Amino acid sequence: MPKASDLRIGLVQQANTADRKENLAKSTAGVRRCKELGADLVVLQELHTGLYFCQTEETRVFDQAETIPGPSTEYFGTLAEELGLVLVLSLFEHRAPGLAHNTAVVIERDGSIAGRYRKMHIPDDPAYYEKFYFTPGDLGFQPIETSVGKLGVLVCWDQWYPEAARLMALAGAEVLIYPTAIGYELADDAPERGRQRDAWTISQRGHAVANGLPVVAVNRTGFEADPSGVTEGIQFWGSSFVTGPQGEFLYRAPEDEEDVAVVTVDRQRTADVRRIWPFFRDRRIDAYGDLLRRWVD
Repeated sequence: MPKASDLRIGLVQQANTADRKENLAKSTAGVRRCKELGADLVVLQELHTGLYFCQTEETRVFDQAETIPGPSTEYFGTLAEELGLVLVLSLFEHRAPGLAHNTAVVIERDGSIAGRYRKMHIPDDPAYYEKFYFTPGDLGFQPIETSVGKLGVLVCWDQWYPEAARLMALAGAEVLIYPTAIGYELADDAPERGRQRDAWTISQRGHAVANGLPVVAVNRTGFEADPSGVTEGIQFWGSSFVTGPQGEFLYRAPEDEEDVAVVTVDRQRTADVRRIWPFFRDRRIDAYGDLLRRWVD
């Protein structure tokens, strides 16, 4: 029997193509399936309407950016209202000419925009040239109030930073959510691939433990070629997962398959776990001033 504290979260892990309509249709089918499985909230992966275009630096890609509100929020707003659930989107936001963001948008059950989060940490690595496209976020680390609770929505590269998770938790987030696009560069050997994927998982499980919060990470899967041919392309490693507030796995998706699942998290466990592991009580906030410095010499 479901409890009042239960939150049923849908995950849609998909492989994308350059065909926006095909990607939207796949996401829509995933969201509908989540609804059939009882979801209250559905999370889509990072930049789910198209390919992960940051493998190259091309000015024409800015044509893909869209306003918020705009085509995607209208499309998914209609879907959210029809199904009566909350959606977490991830979009390439056009803010002004030459100014764009990697933005997560939360759509409420009635189709309205509950809030947005602009990705704060922007990588610039081979095959992940995001600084060319995305201006760092300026909305801070504020949970988004919804009918299903306060959602601490962050995006991909943010998942490596304990400060981001902590600030969301301190602001009252009831769950940490990470739309993601990460994978292996095909030149990496098997041991290196394992180290990367394990580090990604461990980091986020650590955020769950340190903050006593469930964590939801939804990653894409499938291979996407590097249009420039400089690298061998990215094999996105899927592996979307949900943990409870002690870092325990509640669900793990496969690496190389598309996947739809609904996972129940019990928000009452957050309070229960924080009582036995009172990390917030024991924080030495008087001694953390150096965290505001780039480096401690």
